[in-house]
Amino acid sequence: MAISELQVGLIGAGGVVVVGIFAFNKWQERKHRKQMDALASVEPIGGEPSARGAGVDRLEPVIGGEAPVRAQPSAQELKDASARRVPPLLPPEVDERADWVVRIEAIEPVVAGRLLQAAGQHLDGIAKPLRWFGFSDSSNRWDELTPNQAGSYHWVCAALQLVDRRGPAGDADLARLAGGLQRMCDLFMAIPSLPARADALERAAELDRLCAGVDIQIGVNVVARDGVFAGTKLRGLAEAAGLELLGDGCFHARDELGVSQFVLSNLEPTLFVAEDMRALSTQGVTLTLDVPRVADGVRIFERMMGFAQQLADALNGAVVDDNRLPFGDKAVGLIRAQIEQFQGQMAEQGIAPGSSLALRLFS
Repeated sequence: MAISELQVGLIGAGGVVVVGIFAFNKWQERKHRKQMDALASVEPIGGEPSARGAGVDRLEPVIGGEAPVRAQPSAQELKDASARRVPPLLPPEVDERADWVVRIEAIEPVVAGRLLQAAGQHLDGIAKPLRWFGFSDSSNRWDELTPNQAGSYHWVCAALQLVDRRGPAGDADLARLAGGLQRMCDLFMAIPSLPARADALERAAELDRLCAGVDIQIGVNVVARDGVFAGTKLRGLAEAAGLELLGDGCFHARDELGVSQFVLSNLEPTLFVAEDMRALSTQGVTLTLDVPRVADGVRIFERMMGFAQQLADALNGAVVDDNRLPFGDKAVGLIRAQIEQFQGQMAEQGIAPGSSLALRLFS
Protein backbone atom coordinates (compact mmCIF):
# COMPACT_ATOMS: atom_id res chain seq x y z
CA MET A 1 0.00 0.00 0.00
CA ALA A 2 1.44 3.45 -0.97
CA ILE A 3 2.21 5.94 1.81
CA SER A 4 0.81 9.41 1.26
CA GLU A 5 2.77 12.65 1.85
CA LEU A 6 0.56 13.38 4.85
CA GLN A 7 1.48 10.04 6.44
CA VAL A 8 5.20 10.70 5.81
CA GLY A 9 4.88 14.11 7.47
CA LEU A 10 3.07 12.59 10.47
CA ILE A 11 5.74 9.92 10.85
CA GLY A 12 8.50 12.58 10.76
CA ALA A 13 6.69 14.78 13.30
CA GLY A 14 6.20 11.77 15.53
CA GLY A 15 9.93 11.05 15.39
CA VAL A 16 10.75 14.62 16.50
CA VAL A 17 8.33 14.32 19.41
CA VAL A 18 9.85 10.99 20.47
CA VAL A 19 13.37 12.49 20.40
CA GLY A 20 12.19 15.50 22.40
CA ILE A 21 10.47 13.31 24.98
CA PHE A 22 13.57 11.10 25.27
CA ALA A 23 15.85 14.15 25.84
CA PHE A 24 13.45 15.64 28.38
CA ASN A 25 13.13 12.33 30.26
CA LYS A 26 16.88 11.93 30.22
CA TRP A 27 17.32 15.42 31.72
CA GLN A 28 14.69 14.73 34.37
CA GLU A 29 16.35 11.42 35.26
CA ARG A 30 19.73 13.10 35.74
CA LYS A 31 18.19 15.90 37.76
CA HIS A 32 16.41 13.36 39.96
CA ARG A 33 19.60 11.38 40.45
CA LYS A 34 21.44 14.55 41.53
CA GLN A 35 18.75 15.18 44.13
CA MET A 36 18.97 11.58 45.38
CA ASP A 37 22.74 11.87 45.69
CA ALA A 38 22.34 15.05 47.72
CA LEU A 39 19.88 13.29 50.05
CA ALA A 40 22.19 10.31 50.48
CA SER A 41 25.08 12.60 51.50
CA VAL A 42 23.13 14.24 54.37
CA GLU A 43 24.39 13.27 57.84
CA PRO A 44 22.00 11.08 59.86
CA ILE A 45 19.53 12.86 62.13
CA GLY A 46 20.53 12.85 65.76
CA GLY A 47 24.20 13.95 65.40
CA GLU A 48 25.76 17.18 66.58
CA PRO A 49 24.10 20.29 65.12
CA SER A 50 26.13 22.09 62.47
CA ALA A 51 27.09 25.73 62.97
CA ARG A 52 26.50 26.32 59.26
CA GLY A 53 23.09 24.67 58.96
CA ALA A 54 20.92 27.74 59.37
CA GLY A 55 20.22 28.09 55.65
CA VAL A 56 19.72 24.39 54.83
CA ASP A 57 16.24 23.02 54.20
CA ARG A 58 15.04 20.60 56.92
CA LEU A 59 14.75 16.93 55.92
CA GLU A 60 12.09 14.66 57.40
CA PRO A 61 13.34 11.31 58.82
CA VAL A 62 12.65 8.25 56.69
CA ILE A 63 10.49 5.61 58.38
CA GLY A 64 12.49 2.42 58.83
CA GLY A 65 15.80 4.31 58.74
CA GLU A 66 16.85 3.02 55.33
CA ALA A 67 18.97 5.27 53.15
CA PRO A 68 17.49 6.23 49.78
CA VAL A 69 18.54 3.95 46.95
CA ARG A 70 20.59 5.68 44.25
CA ALA A 71 19.36 5.21 40.72
CA GLN A 72 21.82 3.23 38.61
CA PRO A 73 22.93 4.93 35.37
CA SER A 74 21.49 3.46 32.23
CA ALA A 75 23.64 1.98 29.44
CA GLN A 76 22.81 4.96 27.21
CA GLU A 77 23.94 7.42 29.89
CA LEU A 78 27.21 5.58 30.38
CA LYS A 79 27.76 5.65 26.63
CA ASP A 80 27.04 9.40 26.48
CA ALA A 81 29.37 10.12 29.41
CA SER A 82 32.24 8.15 27.90
CA ALA A 83 31.85 9.96 24.57
CA ARG A 84 33.19 13.24 25.97
CA ARG A 85 36.00 14.23 28.28
CA VAL A 86 35.50 14.92 31.97
CA PRO A 87 36.98 18.38 32.56
CA PRO A 88 39.45 19.39 35.28
CA LEU A 89 37.66 20.52 38.40
CA LEU A 90 38.37 24.24 37.90
CA PRO A 91 39.64 26.52 35.14
CA PRO A 92 43.18 27.75 35.87
CA GLU A 93 41.94 31.36 36.04
CA VAL A 94 39.67 30.49 38.99
CA ASP A 95 40.74 30.43 42.65
CA GLU A 96 38.42 28.81 45.19
CA ARG A 97 39.64 31.21 47.88
CA ALA A 98 38.32 34.16 45.91
CA ASP A 99 35.53 32.64 43.78
CA TRP A 100 32.29 30.76 44.37
CA VAL A 101 32.35 28.26 41.51
CA VAL A 102 29.27 26.48 40.15
CA ARG A 103 29.84 23.66 37.65
CA ILE A 104 27.04 22.97 35.18
CA GLU A 105 26.52 19.86 33.06
CA ALA A 106 24.24 20.09 30.02
CA ILE A 107 22.81 17.06 28.21
CA GLU A 108 22.93 18.86 24.87
CA PRO A 109 25.76 21.32 24.13
CA VAL A 110 24.90 24.92 24.99
CA VAL A 111 25.92 27.81 22.71
CA ALA A 112 28.02 30.31 24.66
CA GLY A 113 26.25 33.37 23.27
CA ARG A 114 22.80 32.03 24.18
CA LEU A 115 23.99 31.13 27.67
CA LEU A 116 25.38 34.60 28.37
CA GLN A 117 22.26 36.20 26.94
CA ALA A 118 20.16 34.17 29.39
CA ALA A 119 22.57 35.12 32.19
CA GLY A 120 21.94 38.78 31.48
CA GLN A 121 18.21 38.18 31.94
CA HIS A 122 18.27 35.91 35.00
CA LEU A 123 21.31 37.17 36.92
CA ASP A 124 20.77 40.92 36.80
CA GLY A 125 21.58 42.77 40.01
CA ILE A 126 24.51 40.67 41.27
CA ALA A 127 27.01 43.10 42.77
CA LYS A 128 30.23 41.11 42.34
CA PRO A 129 32.05 40.26 39.08
CA LEU A 130 30.85 37.01 37.46
CA ARG A 131 32.93 35.11 34.89
CA TRP A 132 31.89 32.19 32.66
CA PHE A 133 33.98 29.29 31.37
CA GLY A 134 33.18 26.43 28.99
CA PHE A 135 35.15 23.19 28.65
CA SER A 136 36.20 22.47 25.07
CA ASP A 137 36.14 18.74 24.29
CA SER A 138 38.31 19.30 21.21
CA SER A 139 41.13 21.28 22.87
CA ASN A 140 40.70 19.71 26.34
CA ARG A 141 40.75 23.03 28.16
CA TRP A 142 38.49 25.62 29.75
CA ASP A 143 37.67 28.66 27.57
CA GLU A 144 36.62 31.97 29.12
CA LEU A 145 33.28 32.80 27.51
CA THR A 146 32.40 36.10 25.85
CA PRO A 147 29.02 37.32 24.53
CA ASN A 148 30.04 36.94 20.87
CA GLN A 149 31.54 33.48 21.28
CA ALA A 150 30.04 30.82 18.99
CA GLY A 151 31.33 27.67 20.70
CA SER A 152 29.06 25.06 22.29
CA TYR A 153 29.82 23.27 25.55
CA HIS A 154 28.58 20.30 27.58
CA TRP A 155 30.37 21.55 30.70
CA VAL A 156 30.17 25.16 31.88
CA CYS A 157 31.14 26.85 35.12
CA ALA A 158 30.20 30.22 36.60
CA ALA A 159 32.70 31.88 38.98
CA LEU A 160 31.44 34.66 41.26
CA GLN A 161 34.22 36.81 42.75
CA LEU A 162 33.72 36.84 46.51
CA VAL A 163 35.87 39.84 47.51
CA ASP A 164 36.86 43.23 46.10
CA ARG A 165 37.49 46.67 47.54
CA ARG A 166 33.78 47.11 48.19
CA GLY A 167 33.92 44.26 50.70
CA PRO A 168 32.89 40.58 50.73
CA ALA A 169 29.94 39.08 48.89
CA GLY A 170 26.81 38.63 50.97
CA ASP A 171 24.32 35.80 51.24
CA ALA A 172 21.91 37.78 49.03
CA ASP A 173 24.45 37.72 46.16
CA LEU A 174 24.95 33.95 46.43
CA ALA A 175 21.23 33.28 46.79
CA ARG A 176 20.45 35.43 43.74
CA LEU A 177 23.10 33.61 41.72
CA ALA A 178 21.87 30.18 42.83
CA GLY A 179 18.26 30.97 41.96
CA GLY A 180 19.13 32.54 38.62
CA LEU A 181 21.38 29.63 37.64
CA GLN A 182 18.65 27.12 38.43
CA ARG A 183 16.21 28.98 36.18
CA MET A 184 18.82 29.11 33.41
CA CYS A 185 19.60 25.41 33.76
CA ASP A 186 15.91 24.56 33.47
CA LEU A 187 15.87 26.39 30.14
CA PHE A 188 18.91 24.51 28.79
CA MET A 189 18.16 21.10 30.35
CA ALA A 190 21.30 21.35 32.48
CA ILE A 191 22.16 20.49 36.07
CA PRO A 192 24.09 22.87 38.37
CA SER A 193 26.30 21.63 41.22
CA LEU A 194 25.91 24.32 43.87
CA PRO A 195 28.59 24.45 46.61
CA ALA A 196 27.61 25.29 50.19
CA ARG A 197 26.90 28.99 50.61
CA ALA A 198 27.89 29.11 54.29
CA ASP A 199 31.41 27.90 53.53
CA ALA A 200 31.81 30.48 50.78
CA LEU A 201 30.62 33.33 52.99
CA GLU A 202 33.05 32.31 55.74
CA ARG A 203 35.92 32.22 53.25
CA ALA A 204 34.91 35.61 51.84
CA ALA A 205 34.86 37.25 55.28
CA GLU A 206 38.28 35.84 56.16
CA LEU A 207 39.80 36.88 52.83
CA ASP A 208 38.32 40.37 53.12
CA ARG A 209 39.93 40.80 56.56
CA LEU A 210 43.29 39.80 55.10
CA CYS A 211 42.94 42.22 52.18
CA ALA A 212 41.89 45.09 54.45
CA GLY A 213 45.06 44.63 56.49
CA VAL A 214 47.41 45.11 53.53
CA ASP A 215 45.40 47.53 51.38
CA ILE A 216 47.55 50.67 51.34
CA GLN A 217 48.37 53.34 48.80
CA ILE A 218 51.45 55.57 48.94
CA GLY A 219 51.06 59.17 47.79
CA VAL A 220 53.55 62.01 47.39
CA ASN A 221 52.92 65.53 46.17
CA VAL A 222 54.99 67.87 44.04
CA VAL A 223 53.89 71.47 44.68
CA ALA A 224 54.97 74.75 43.10
CA ARG A 225 57.30 76.86 45.23
CA ASP A 226 55.92 80.02 43.67
CA GLY A 227 53.46 80.37 40.83
CA VAL A 228 51.97 77.32 39.08
CA PHE A 229 52.95 74.43 36.83
CA ALA A 230 52.15 74.89 33.13
CA GLY A 231 50.14 72.03 31.64
CA THR A 232 52.21 71.79 28.47
CA LYS A 233 55.50 71.44 30.34
CA LEU A 234 53.97 68.97 32.80
CA ARG A 235 52.67 66.82 29.96
CA GLY A 236 56.02 66.90 28.16
CA LEU A 237 57.89 65.73 31.28
CA ALA A 238 55.37 62.95 31.96
CA GLU A 239 55.45 61.59 28.41
CA ALA A 240 59.24 61.79 28.25
CA ALA A 241 59.33 59.55 31.34
CA GLY A 242 57.07 57.00 29.62
CA LEU A 243 53.78 57.93 31.29
CA GLU A 244 50.56 57.84 29.27
CA LEU A 245 47.46 59.99 29.71
CA LEU A 246 44.41 57.71 29.99
CA GLY A 247 40.67 58.27 30.05
CA ASP A 248 40.50 58.59 33.84
CA GLY A 249 42.26 61.97 33.63
CA CYS A 250 45.60 60.73 35.00
CA PHE A 251 49.02 59.89 33.59
CA HIS A 252 49.93 56.22 34.13
CA ALA A 253 53.35 54.58 34.30
CA ARG A 254 52.52 51.11 32.95
CA ASP A 255 54.46 47.88 32.59
CA GLU A 256 54.76 45.78 29.43
CA LEU A 257 51.36 44.18 30.15
CA GLY A 258 49.64 47.54 30.49
CA VAL A 259 49.21 47.34 34.30
CA SER A 260 49.65 50.67 36.07
CA GLN A 261 52.74 50.91 38.28
CA PHE A 262 52.03 54.39 39.61
CA VAL A 263 49.76 57.28 38.65
CA LEU A 264 50.24 61.04 38.23
CA SER A 265 47.10 63.09 38.95
CA ASN A 266 46.22 66.74 39.43
CA LEU A 267 46.40 67.99 43.02
CA GLU A 268 43.51 70.28 42.13
CA PRO A 269 40.03 68.88 41.28
CA THR A 270 40.46 69.34 37.50
CA LEU A 271 41.26 66.18 35.54
CA PHE A 272 43.98 66.09 32.94
CA VAL A 273 42.53 66.08 29.40
CA ALA A 274 44.80 66.02 26.35
CA GLU A 275 42.92 68.78 24.51
CA ASP A 276 43.00 71.08 27.57
CA MET A 277 46.63 70.70 28.64
CA ARG A 278 47.78 73.82 26.75
CA ALA A 279 45.51 76.07 28.79
CA LEU A 280 45.86 74.18 32.07
CA SER A 281 47.88 75.34 35.05
CA THR A 282 48.03 73.82 38.52
CA GLN A 283 49.65 74.42 41.88
CA GLY A 284 50.72 70.79 42.21
CA VAL A 285 50.41 67.14 41.28
CA THR A 286 50.13 63.86 43.21
CA LEU A 287 51.90 60.58 42.48
CA THR A 288 50.23 57.44 43.85
CA LEU A 289 51.45 53.86 44.23
CA ASP A 290 48.81 51.15 44.83
CA VAL A 291 50.91 48.69 46.86
CA PRO A 292 48.91 45.41 46.49
CA ARG A 293 48.58 45.86 42.73
CA VAL A 294 52.29 45.96 41.85
CA ALA A 295 55.06 43.39 42.00
CA ASP A 296 58.35 44.46 43.58
CA GLY A 297 56.76 47.43 45.29
CA VAL A 298 59.99 48.86 46.70
CA ARG A 299 61.51 49.16 43.23
CA ILE A 300 58.37 50.87 41.89
CA PHE A 301 58.33 53.23 44.88
CA GLU A 302 61.92 54.26 44.26
CA ARG A 303 61.15 54.84 40.58
CA MET A 304 58.16 56.98 41.55
CA MET A 305 60.20 59.03 44.04
CA GLY A 306 62.90 59.55 41.40
CA PHE A 307 60.31 60.86 38.94
CA ALA A 308 58.80 63.10 41.62
CA GLN A 309 62.18 64.68 42.26
CA GLN A 310 62.71 65.07 38.52
CA LEU A 311 59.43 66.99 38.27
CA ALA A 312 60.35 69.15 41.25
CA ASP A 313 63.73 70.06 39.76
CA ALA A 314 62.31 70.85 36.30
CA LEU A 315 59.28 72.82 37.50
CA ASN A 316 60.75 74.62 40.51
CA GLY A 317 58.68 72.57 42.91
CA ALA A 318 59.08 70.62 46.15
CA VAL A 319 58.33 66.99 47.03
CA VAL A 320 56.06 66.99 50.10
CA ASP A 321 53.60 64.76 51.97
CA ASP A 322 49.90 65.46 52.50
CA ASN A 323 50.76 67.86 55.33
CA ARG A 324 53.03 69.84 52.96
CA LEU A 325 56.09 68.68 54.89
CA PRO A 326 59.23 67.80 52.89
CA PHE A 327 59.99 64.12 52.31
CA GLY A 328 63.20 63.26 54.09
CA ASP A 329 65.32 60.14 54.08
CA LYS A 330 63.67 58.95 57.31
CA ALA A 331 60.18 59.12 55.78
CA VAL A 332 61.35 57.35 52.61
CA GLY A 333 62.93 54.58 54.66
CA LEU A 334 59.76 54.10 56.73
CA ILE A 335 57.60 53.82 53.63
CA ARG A 336 60.01 51.36 52.04
CA ALA A 337 59.80 49.15 55.17
CA GLN A 338 55.98 49.31 55.15
CA ILE A 339 55.84 48.22 51.50
CA GLU A 340 58.11 45.25 52.24
CA GLN A 341 56.02 44.29 55.27
CA PHE A 342 52.62 44.40 53.56
CA GLN A 343 53.75 42.71 50.37
CA GLY A 344 55.45 40.03 52.47
CA GLN A 345 52.17 39.38 54.30
CA MET A 346 50.40 38.99 50.97
CA ALA A 347 52.99 36.52 49.71
CA GLU A 348 52.71 34.46 52.92
CA GLN A 349 48.98 34.08 52.23
CA GLY A 350 49.58 32.91 48.66
CA ILE A 351 48.51 36.20 47.03
CA ALA A 352 51.46 37.48 45.02
CA PRO A 353 51.47 41.31 44.83
CA GLY A 354 50.65 42.43 41.30
CA SER A 355 49.35 38.98 40.29
CA SER A 356 46.06 38.49 38.44
CA LEU A 357 44.46 37.39 41.73
CA ALA A 358 45.72 40.53 43.50
CA LEU A 359 44.44 42.74 40.69
CA ARG A 360 40.98 41.19 41.07
CA LEU A 361 40.88 41.39 44.87
CA PHE A 362 42.10 45.00 45.00
CA SER A 363 39.81 46.43 42.34
